[in-house]
Amino acid sequence: MPPAPPPATVDVVMETELGRITIALETERAPVTAGYILKHVDEKRLDGAAFYRAMKVTPDGSIGLVQGGIQDGRKLLPPVAHEPTSKTGLTHDEGAISLARGAPGTAQAQFFIILGSLKSLDADPAAAGDNLGFAVFGRVREGMDVVRRILNVPVSPTKGEGAMKGQMIEAPVKIISVRRVIPLPLPKLPAKQPVARKR
Repeated sequence: MPPAPPPATVDVVMETELGRITIALETERAPVTAGYILKHVDEKRLDGAAFYRAMKVTPDGSIGLVQGGIQDGRKLLPPVAHEPTSKTGLTHDEGAISLARGAPGTAQAQFFIILGSLKSLDADPAAAGDNLGFAVFGRVREGMDVVRRILNVPVSPTKGEGAMKGQMIEAPVKIISVRRVIPLPLPKLPAKQPVARKR
């Protein structure tokens, strides 16, 4: 029996001030969340957004996250239903991109990219309280060097509230544009010419 094909994804290219990040959106495994983000992409709502938070879990930044997205409420679509990792089978490891949220079902187009492994952000049905975690909806295919660059920009010692204090980027890194990668059509092969027979 042939192996099952890999789950379908849609690539998008995020152009930032610090370089390009290519992200594979999990349209098959996380269709609700990926579809929600694609609507923002197709309507160009993410153009002009920014990365505004850089959190280092370890001092060297081998584990951490960068957070960005739309902060202008006029450009946001209504919140999306929560799609937990216990349903999608995805996880918060290196390169995963996930939606930021307060209560489940309140997430909008603000997201974070993982460096290292932060599986504590996955859903944990055995945990008490809000155990639904965050909704992973894609993975960085190319550009983790750019993500690390964002993680290492200067942060403000005073901006941010609560746990975020000291994690807010001093000069947010602008997201110039986010666009779907349109696959190129396969080239048409020339029709085979009949071979002339020698007489």
